[in-house]
Amino acid sequence: MPLSSKDRFTALQAGEVDLLSRTSTWTMSRDTALGLSFSTVNYYDGQAFMVRKKLGVDSALKLGGASICTQQGTTTEVNLADFFRINHMKYEVVAFNTGDETIKAYEAGRCDAFSDDSSALYAQRLKFEAPDDHIVLPEVISKEPLGPVVRSSDMQWFNLVKWSHFAMLNAEELGITKANADEQAKSTNPEVRRLLGTEGKFGEAIGLTADWAHRIVKQVGNYGESFEANVGSGSILKIARGKNALWTKGGLQYAPPVR
Repeated sequence: MPLSSKDRFTALQAGEVDLLSRTSTWTMSRDTALGLSFSTVNYYDGQAFMVRKKLGVDSALKLGGASICTQQGTTTEVNLADFFRINHMKYEVVAFNTGDETIKAYEAGRCDAFSDDSSALYAQRLKFEAPDDHIVLPEVISKEPLGPVVRSSDMQWFNLVKWSHFAMLNAEELGITKANADEQAKSTNPEVRRLLGTEGKFGEAIGLTADWAHRIVKQVGNYGESFEANVGSGSILKIARGKNALWTKGGLQYAPPVR
């Protein structure tokens, strides 16, 4: 069910959807005041700016006095206010209800810059008639931890969503892939055996069968495979892993063990 940024949390609270999975930043106020729970961070992002090359701006610190297009009901507006206030610059915000309206306004020249999560900017730029006429400025002005959100009243569902992500991370760390999951199930490595369900009954704790993680990896791959296919080198976005690399490779993605 497609939802606007303005309506996404209300729809989840009302039970219209059971899982919100989109660019929703985990913040303290959202975590404590909405009756909702962020299960994990499946993508570490940060807010940035996109401008036309002809504007002649190569840094967000040169956007003093600029008009900025953004979407209503998001953390983007607060981050903009903080950034310009900290750097003692004036700006004008031009906010719209939906992402499509915001993009169209930027394309139509109604603002000097467009601000959103960095990943979203790269994705939107691909839709322009002349993508190379636009650049994403180097500054990342915020922390935007993104992840699935559920209602706080259903702890079993919360744990299932959370551990589905952790299973994909652990699978990548252990070298378990979509292609070799069946073979890895025969492994003598106790960590691999516990994850793939050939040792222990960890699936029962979240209401699933013993081979729950095996089935996840078999169907969609480990976290790295999913990342590369959807936003990484195997996709049109070609976003580098960066902060979303495993902790063993200098990134922030880290999962508790199955034991």
